[in-house]
Amino acid sequence: MKAALCNFCLKSGILCSKCQRKLRSGEVGEVDLEIARLLLSLEDRYPSLQEVYFHKAVEANGVLAVVVKRGDMPRLLGYGGKIIKALGEKTGKKIRILEHGVDDRKFLEDLFVPLSVLTINTIWLPDGTTETRVILRRRGRRRAPINVEASKEIAQKVRGISLRVEFSS
Repeated sequence: MKAALCNFCLKSGILCSKCQRKLRSGEVGEVDLEIARLLLSLEDRYPSLQEVYFHKAVEANGVLAVVVKRGDMPRLLGYGGKIIKALGEKTGKKIRILEHGVDDRKFLEDLFVPLSVLTINTIWLPDGTTETRVILRRRGRRRAPINVEASKEIAQKVRGISLRVEFSS
């Protein structure tokens, strides 16, 4: 696995001066460090993880979003979802895999899986800011299988997108 931190630091648990600087400056957070170590520990069982570039991890309301390089999502979702399941068991959180460097539509579709995104609109507010309105297709009368508040928070932390989520009937 490749990451902003060097593999030696992740394996040993002792950070070199370069990685220590990244941690102090906020370029890398404690959650990033923890998830990078977990992914590295899973690399032996799941060899496809060796090719994955881990960008960062974001936590919100019991949901952990793992951001990987564009095109690396299938490597994490492979093995029948065992990698995601292992991450979820070790962290005690629901896991969302997102790709870095994709357009907003792809990012939002990945964020709200398994729901279908019907429409994405930009709303300009009087104070000069914008909000992105996402309309999702509701499946049956059941509750949504995702945590909408956590998804809003993840979108804000990862991409700086302020979301307004609505459901079509």
